[in-house]
Amino acid sequence: MKLVGNWSYPNPIRFGAGRISEIAEACATAGMSKPLLVTDRGLADMEITTRTCALLAEAGLGGDKFADVDPNPNEANLEAGLKAYREGGYDGVVAFGGGSGLDLGKTLAFMAGQTRPVWDFEDIGDWWTRADPDGIHPIVAVPTTAGTGSEVGRAGVLTNSVTAEKKIIFHPKMLPAQVICDPELTVGMPPFITAGTGLDAFAHCVEAFCSPHYHPMSQGIALEGMRLVKDYLPRAYADGTDLEARAHMMSAAAMGATAFQKGLGAIHALSHPIGAIYHTHHGTTNAVCMPAVLQFNRPAIEHRLALASAYLGIEGGYEGFCAFVDGFNDSFDIPKNLTGLGIESPDVGRILEGALKDPSTGGNPVAMTAENTRQLIEQLL
Repeated sequence: MKLVGNWSYPNPIRFGAGRISEIAEACATAGMSKPLLVTDRGLADMEITTRTCALLAEAGLGGDKFADVDPNPNEANLEAGLKAYREGGYDGVVAFGGGSGLDLGKTLAFMAGQTRPVWDFEDIGDWWTRADPDGIHPIVAVPTTAGTGSEVGRAGVLTNSVTAEKKIIFHPKMLPAQVICDPELTVGMPPFITAGTGLDAFAHCVEAFCSPHYHPMSQGIALEGMRLVKDYLPRAYADGTDLEARAHMMSAAAMGATAFQKGLGAIHALSHPIGAIYHTHHGTTNAVCMPAVLQFNRPAIEHRLALASAYLGIEGGYEGFCAFVDGFNDSFDIPKNLTGLGIESPDVGRILEGALKDPSTGGNPVAMTAENTRQLIEQLL
């Protein structure tokens, strides 16, 4: 089977090896004549980035880039990007990279024509209606990792560096107008990033599948996404040049982010404040949190995960699934606890406060309270 396709779910996706060659066409389709490529510092001078900029330049689209983006992007990165964007007279963004580059690029395009501060558009109630839709500039998303799935999302995660809180900035028009999913761009990822981003996609699928909300389409996507990660992440981790494994992982990442329209849960409610306070890798933090959260949610998800285990070829129902997760983490050298993440003396109260405020709590199968969430955090110590 040739792993190439043009999809329109949930947005137009050009999937397949080598399709970064279509970047100029994708920009034109999105209505851009002078895009700014936004990426993170680590990718700024890598061959995949310079080649993409060259493709844009050759097509008369400038080929300019902005890379002052932290691993957990914040409002200072956004302000610097907006300054460069407005002074340069750009008319769209190529969001290029992993979650940091994609989220900052999308948020920059969203804020390009807004007059209110970015925190006024946090994903709370109908706050997104405060935005001027005509001030939102087009986005072409090009993921270079297989984890966050931000290329198919309507939001960006931005850290408030003053309060050390991760905020979700949402608007329907933040959904990229065009996406290029080229698995060749992920071949250079080192094993630990391959594992962390892949387990992020797995967490998205698991939490969406376990969410109590009604969304049968997302339920099916989450289940198949889990299977792809189970079957292909070990191959991508062992051999970064395995293009078939890289392609299936890129699909799984997009599937996880599509599926979590159904909801996320305690894994993300915990990993968001932990990452914001201690600057840990998001996907790896999700993986550390997952075993404890599965036990926490057992009364509500035991039967559901038994069904998933049967589809995934995991023996032992719910218990077998939990054992699989433990072994899966071990195979990628994922730490067992927060200490293993380098957090020696975590502020439990601060993590608790952030977790209970996080919108992901609403999708957890078991209601999260101050008492039971504190006990959950203590299991991670």
